[in-house]
Amino acid sequence: MPDIRPARVSGALVLNATYEPLCVVSVRRATILVLTSKAVCVADGEGILHSAMNELPVPSVVRLTRYVRVPYRTHIGLSRRGIFARDGWRCAYCRGPAETIDHVMPRSRGGRHAWDNVVAACARCNHTKGDKTPAELGWRLLASPHAPKGVAWRVLGHRTPDPRWADWLDMPMDSQQLAA
Repeated sequence: MPDIRPARVSGALVLNATYEPLCVVSVRRATILVLTSKAVCVADGEGILHSAMNELPVPSVVRLTRYVRVPYRTHIGLSRRGIFARDGWRCAYCRGPAETIDHVMPRSRGGRHAWDNVVAACARCNHTKGDKTPAELGWRLLASPHAPKGVAWRVLGHRTPDPRWADWLDMPMDSQQLAA
């Protein structure tokens, strides 16, 4: 068994036999898939894994040798980190660094805890806004909140993608953000 130590990139993208992105696994798991012939390495990462008998490049993208049928959820789960990633870690009101989340229509007034009602906010704006709507304060959102879409959000969630995964995730890698 090779000596598998954490590499600079902590994960590898797993593709189905049809080159459809499935998930991200640890470098250790990707290496085991390659060594047991359950997957083939499509793109190498940085570094080499060494064992007593051989060397293996660190896998960055692996493709399964057999097709796996996976039922996908139609929606992406709401999380704090997902909200921060969607909004670029910036306040939706002043574009300062975001520290908290805010409900645009306050929950006390019937606002839902959903992607289209929750934004990232700095503590100052969140405290000032309190139990009011942005319209009552004369504020406006710099971008309207929405549920994220696309393969990248379904596979990665809030994680930052490796630039070597761009060909399989159908997303621009120049911005390095997952905003859809």
